[in-house]
Amino acid sequence: MKKLHERGVLFTLFFLGLSSCTTAPEPVASAPHPAPQPPVRQPPVSKPASPAAPVYKPMADDQCGAGALQYLIGKPRTEIPVPLDPGRRRVVCSSCIVTQEYRADRQTIVFSSETGIIESVKCG
Repeated sequence: MKKLHERGVLFTLFFLGLSSCTTAPEPVASAPHPAPQPPVRQPPVSKPASPAAPVYKPMADDQCGAGALQYLIGKPRTEIPVPLDPGRRRVVCSSCIVTQEYRADRQTIVFSSETGIIESVKCG
């Protein structure tokens, strides 16, 4: 029983010690409000210059020289002259499968797959 009494006294002292450590909040003195300052004018922010609009130059109508071969339309494909640069000319039939990329420097000669008659000469 004596131990129980000693423990009670110890707890009481412990809690009293803790309560003495706490302090009451001090009243906060209100500081006078500072006078409002006029707004500071910021210099205008310069916007970055927008890139110049691209200049589109019209393509030449006949970059590949197809105009000089227009006389071939209506003639048989056997009359197509041998080109100096074969890489810049293709000869295709009207029902043939061909790539669809456009090359302005290439001549494309299209002939009828049934008759062999040239239907068109164009760039591309």
